[in-house]
Amino acid sequence: MRVAVCDGLVVGAAYAVRRRTPLAGTDLEPDDGWIPFFFVDPAHRRAGLGHRLLTDALDWLRGHGRSRVGFAAYAPHYVLPGLDRAAYPEADRLLARLGFRTRYEAVAMDRSLVGYRLPEAVRRHEEALVARGFRFGTPSDDDLVDLVRLAEGEFAPDWARAIRHSLTCGAPLERIVLARAPDGRLAGWAMHGAYEGAVERFGPFGVRAELRGAGLGKVLLHRTLARMRALGAHGAWFLWTGEHGPAGRLYRHNGFTTTRTFAVLGWEEPGREEPGREGEGQCGGGR
Repeated sequence: MRVAVCDGLVVGAAYAVRRRTPLAGTDLEPDDGWIPFFFVDPAHRRAGLGHRLLTDALDWLRGHGRSRVGFAAYAPHYVLPGLDRAAYPEADRLLARLGFRTRYEAVAMDRSLVGYRLPEAVRRHEEALVARGFRFGTPSDDDLVDLVRLAEGEFAPDWARAIRHSLTCGAPLERIVLARAPDGRLAGWAMHGAYEGAVERFGPFGVRAELRGAGLGKVLLHRTLARMRALGAHGAWFLWTGEHGPAGRLYRHNGFTTTRTFAVLGWEEPGREEPGREGEGQCGGGR
C-alpha cells in the first residue's frame, strides 16, 4: 500500500497485491499481480500524484517478478470488478498512459423487489420440469459437497470459497436453492447473502453447462428472488456478470437493468503478449 499525505491528511493511495495464498490448489500465479484500487483526492489531482502512486505500485510488483498486472479484478478480495470509465474518466486516461488495456467488460445489475410475486409462467415451467424428473429445494448438509464441487469445477474457485465462507459464518441453508437433474446430479443452484451477509446481494448462481437451455436458470433465479422478498428485501443486485452473454440476457429478460459498466484492465511487461481472457462466461451473478 502506497499512501500520499498532505498536511497530515491522506490524499491518495494505491494498493498492489501479489498472491501469497493459492486461490485453488497450489497455484500462486507467480507471473501475475493486481492493483485492486487507487485514488487521489479531487483537490490534489492533475499534479502527477496518481501517476506517481501507480508507478510505485507497478515497480513494486515488477520487483517481485510480476510481468502481468490486472486492474482491479483480484479474486477473492476485489473492491470493484474494474474501472467505471463513466465515473472516473481521469483514471481511465491515466491507466491508458501507463499501458493498461481492456481485457473485457463486466456489468453490475439490479432490480426492484417491491411488490414482487413469482411469475405464473415461471411456476408453470417449474411444474413441467418437475414432471420431467427435476427437483428443486433447499440443500441439506449432505448436498453441500456437491455444491462446492460444482462451483469450483465449472465456475470459479472464489465462488466455492464464497459459499464455504458464508456457511461457516452461519448463513442459513434457506438462502440457497438447488436443482437436481433426473439422474440425480446437481444441475445448478442460486443463492443470496453469500458476500458479507448482504441479504439483497444475489449470487453466486450457476447451471451445469450441459443442462443449460432448459429454463433451469430462470426457475432458480425467481425462486431465490421470492425468498429474498419474503425476508423483506427491497431489491436484488450484484456486481459482476457479462452483459451480452447468456447470464446478462437472462437477467435483462427477468427485470434486471445495468447500473454500472466496468472495464477489467490488464498491463503487460513490454515484449510479452497479453494473455487471452474471457468474460465471466457463467450463468450466474457477481462474485
